[in-house]
Amino acid sequence: MRVLGLSAYYHDSAAALVVDGKVIAAAQEERFTRKKHDAGFPANALKYCLAEGGLALADLDYVAFYEKPFLKFERLLETYVAFAPRGFRSFRMAMPLWLKEKLLQKRLLTDELKKVGGNGCAVEEKVVFSEHHLSHAASAFYPSPFREALILTMDGVGEWPTTSVAIGRDNQIEVIKEIHFPHSIGLLYSAFTYYTGFKVNSGEYKVMGLAPYGEPKYVDTIMSEIIDVKPDGSFRLNQDYFNYCTGLTMTSNRFARLFGAPVRTPDKPLTQFHTDVAASVQAVTEDVVLRLCRALRAESGLSRLCLAGGVALNCVANGKVWREGIFDDIWVQPAAGDAGGALGAALATYYGNFQEPRTVPNGLDGMSGAYLGPAFEQADTEARLAAVGGTFVVLDDKSIIDATVEALVQEKAVGWLQGRMEFGPRALGARSILGDPRSPAMQKTLNLRVKYRESFRPFAPSVLREDVAKWFEFDDDSPYMLMVAGVREERRKPMTEEQQTLFGIEKLNVPRSDIPAVTHVDYSARIQTVHEETNPRYYRLLDRFKARTGCPVLVNTSFNVRGEPIVCTPEDAFRCFMGSEIEVLVVGNCLLRKEDQDPALKRDYKHAFELD
Repeated sequence: MRVLGLSAYYHDSAAALVVDGKVIAAAQEERFTRKKHDAGFPANALKYCLAEGGLALADLDYVAFYEKPFLKFERLLETYVAFAPRGFRSFRMAMPLWLKEKLLQKRLLTDELKKVGGNGCAVEEKVVFSEHHLSHAASAFYPSPFREALILTMDGVGEWPTTSVAIGRDNQIEVIKEIHFPHSIGLLYSAFTYYTGFKVNSGEYKVMGLAPYGEPKYVDTIMSEIIDVKPDGSFRLNQDYFNYCTGLTMTSNRFARLFGAPVRTPDKPLTQFHTDVAASVQAVTEDVVLRLCRALRAESGLSRLCLAGGVALNCVANGKVWREGIFDDIWVQPAAGDAGGALGAALATYYGNFQEPRTVPNGLDGMSGAYLGPAFEQADTEARLAAVGGTFVVLDDKSIIDATVEALVQEKAVGWLQGRMEFGPRALGARSILGDPRSPAMQKTLNLRVKYRESFRPFAPSVLREDVAKWFEFDDDSPYMLMVAGVREERRKPMTEEQQTLFGIEKLNVPRSDIPAVTHVDYSARIQTVHEETNPRYYRLLDRFKARTGCPVLVNTSFNVRGEPIVCTPEDAFRCFMGSEIEVLVVGNCLLRKEDQDPALKRDYKHAFELD
């Protein structure tokens, strides 16, 4: 029983394959096209999933799309009618696209499927539609290790729901509560993302990273003017401050007047004001999430929680729910955003249409560590690297680990491509850039010389699962880097009053712990626990690094530079290695050192990278 799930046409298109309830493969289209947040039909991801499963389109029982376009169109029309005559310009721009394509989405999907090999089979009969929030809920519950759980989904908006509560039992999911558009905690956060000068649907994590630099001075203003939050966490937004229902921007002029400053444009510097605004919306979001969780636990009596939707990527809020001990166990879908909707659509269709019994996953969960993308055999890797002009040596398994550890203790940035690519927005030790967390210079080096990104953003630690409680105020599984917790007190270094007054990278560069490269300004860290059963090679690297240094932690950031998707292939990795200041590249058992590469090739790649 084979179901292919698809998400597309908004952002982060993806495909996922489920066979007899087991997740076989999943990938985002951006990794193949090299177009970040690619929203187009995921033809390449689809082809990969079928190849990984050894299937053709004709072998599939269903192709499940992650939402229902007619319900979305209904919401669009009703919103324009409710706000008329405001928003006519937006209405005029949206209608042609909807009438031409989106209302005919089944035909559009069928045509695209035929292009990738669906001719000769009754493709149209296989296409079905899930609901957006049901797809999210299914992605959170079915791969979880729980037989019964509360499921909380929070995002911008699906068809109508923006927040939904469901209960999962065995192979069934029942939605019990919803909050509808235009009232959305995801859109509230996106409005502040827009206001602080970052890109909506991709810059929200930058606001989360900026928040610890500020003081939540505007919480009362937000709570009294913009959002009305009830004790149970339900809420309503004052639409006078927003423009997303009928306009072409997220916020209205009244929003800017309330805070006394215009929308920041990306070319303008970040100031203390912007950090305070970020801290304030983060605090409000955490308050809403905590209220919801407390009320739902009390009402349902269920002790386990599953999370999905874009807001579930707010790992700071997740960490606070964990620390409060509201639930005994929490599981977060690693691809919590729209990409994960493809997986959820496949799972919801499988269990909804076939009524098969569900086997609760053994071990961590049913996501295989999120390592669900392409892998490359050693011989293929060597041929690919040679074809692009790479100079490398091939080492045995032990030697490649030893050489990587040696590079790390020399404080070099190491590009690391091993095994199957991760599904979701986080690099988890398969497509990562690694560094020594003990180095006070590593944070600045990676941000400014390798990632070419904003200097205020923190890096995450990978840590051996058995050692996590010795270094962090956390003792649980966090395999997907979706929990934030503090560095243990005895590992911290207090900041002086003078250091506290610094801003941005100056404050971040002050060593605040024994692992300064992964310690944020508030002594927090976004933790990834590494488990031998899901990524044995990465586990061995950490274990060897611990044996050498006494530290079971590595800096782990995604293998890409600003503006690019995470690498997929050995060629992608080589291009990123040559176009950045990464000093060592490890792909399978191939070791490449920057100084060994052809100088002319280095110049060419660097120039091409800068042009891109």
